[in-house]
Amino acid sequence: METIRTPDQVVEGYGGRAVAQRRYRVRAKDMLLRVVYDETEQKYVVVTAYLTSAVTRYWKGSER
Repeated sequence: METIRTPDQVVEGYGGRAVAQRRYRVRAKDMLLRVVYDETEQKYVVVTAYLTSAVTRYWKGSER
């Protein structure tokens, strides 16, 4: 839930879904948690979430 509430970045996914992204450091490696979700007036519906090491593939814009 932390990734949806305070993402490092939100990008557009397929079908108009949002993808919240948050960077983490796991075992001395940069990782990206991606949470694909739909947002309604009252709640978030998580479609899927996954951790990936392909940060540069999914990160939009300049590196921070």
